[in-house]
Amino acid sequence: MKPGFRKRAILGKSLKTSLPQAELGKTLRRCYKLPGPDFIYGQRNCVKDGGVPEAIGHWNSIEAKTLRRILPKGFIALNREAVKIGLVTVEEQDQYRKEHDIRFNSEGGKFHYGAWKPIEGMIYGISSRPSTPFVDVLEHKYRDLWIKQQKMRDEVERLKYREKIQRRLYDTRTTMLRKFQPPLDPIPLWQLSRFKKACPHLDTFGNSEARQQAFSAQHTDATARKGLLEQGIYTPC
Repeated sequence: MKPGFRKRAILGKSLKTSLPQAELGKTLRRCYKLPGPDFIYGQRNCVKDGGVPEAIGHWNSIEAKTLRRILPKGFIALNREAVKIGLVTVEEQDQYRKEHDIRFNSEGGKFHYGAWKPIEGMIYGISSRPSTPFVDVLEHKYRDLWIKQQKMRDEVERLKYREKIQRRLYDTRTTMLRKFQPPLDPIPLWQLSRFKKACPHLDTFGNSEARQQAFSAQHTDATARKGLLEQGIYTPC
């Protein structure tokens, strides 16, 4: 038998003996066995303080310790005493502060712990919560208000974006040429070919300036006349 195979066989036997075996007619247990009925659970209390009788007999109280207040150092008094002696340089005054100690207390060494006094007219408690407007909730006023606010916000953002785009755009020669439309001569009225070269036989106007004045006067007066060409009689009021 090979050494490795023998080692695995011994290990398998040890594991088999260590695992709990199934009892006849019962399921396999996967937990530890509980101790007997005389076992007491919990941690043993070794402290013996006398119990209730000793607690009733006397009362253990802790004596309050006096608080020692560390007073601030009086640098003004130290500087004054140093000047009186004749020490005026920084090194001399620093050495004087290390060797001497003067404490300053504006209250004369007394501590005043006064009781807290409430403010006049102070109201105790918490302010009551305002009642819920159920009418507004049922009528969906909060939803309508929210939709209105969203529309206003979108409109403001749209105007800002439009203004931003307009600032960036500017006219160049190319854009001006694209927008330019060459003027076109108006289409002449249709007439027979034999009348195209015909000239008027009668001209009642002395010159072209008189003709233009007459046509402008007729155009001004045409609003009150009848007919398709607005050259008929005046319309009655």
